Amino acid sequence: MENKAFNIKFLGTCACDFSPKLENEYKDSFGINERRASSVLLCGKYLIDAGMHILDSIRIAGVDVSMITDIFVSHTHSDHFDSENIEKIAKNSKNPLRVWIREDANVPKSDNVEYVRMTPYVRYEVEKDVFVTGAVANHDPDAAPQHFILEANEKKLFYGCDGAWLITRTYNFIKRADFDVAIFDATMGDYNGDYRIGEHNSIPMLRVMLPSLKGERAITDKTKVIFSHIAPSLHKTHTEIVKTAKELGASVAYDGMEIIL
Repeated sequence: MENKAFNIKFLGTCACDFSPKLENEYKDSFGINERRASSVLLCGKYLIDAGMHILDSIRIAGVDVSMITDIFVSHTHSDHFDSENIEKIAKNSKNPLRVWIREDANVPKSDNVEYVRMTPYVRYEVEKDVFVTGAVANHDPDAAPQHFILEANEKKLFYGCDGAWLITRTYNFIKRADFDVAIFDATMGDYNGDYRIGEHNSIPMLRVMLPSLKGERAITDKTKVIFSHIAPSLHKTHTEIVKTAKELGASVAYDGMEIIL
């Protein structure tokens, strides 16, 4: 790739808990506490997840759709995978569009996109010097969930949204990975007790996870740790989440946030 910067743009950071304000005063803008369905754009051309809000998010963020070449799908729930919206992206891209999805995912046929079936824990070359690996996530098994390890421009990113804890094989797989960026599910807030722990993380769960991952060198002092996939009704305000995350050495994503490494 010509541009050696590693650019991350958060197009959505919500855990399917959407504010009605998205239909009115935030219809054409991002709000710090009004979150759309989770999605990130990497290096201006790779999307992770394209759900129900992706077209609005792309429009508001001023993303050049014609540059998108690949979409990596974490699982097939509608807030992460919307086949009609993906078709629209494909029609407006000047590149053939590939959609990377776990090999056992149930998806509709499409004449406009190429579905790439991913075997978990296999490293695939997306293009020269760009690689993606899917690792099984602890989420609804019928939705073929996976986290992603993406390597590009000499940087390595872990994207682990919509999944609780880490299953044993995935945990062992990312040991000593030394990620530059690690994005973790933070669906639930800073409290104990919630039925969602089988599929999502809370702040107390992350308090346990992060030191353990650091001890195994999956993350290190140089890693930029970011919390995303946040359910606003299960958290305090964004400002208050930021204060809590800072104590854990992490930052908190918001819609429209951009990071350049």
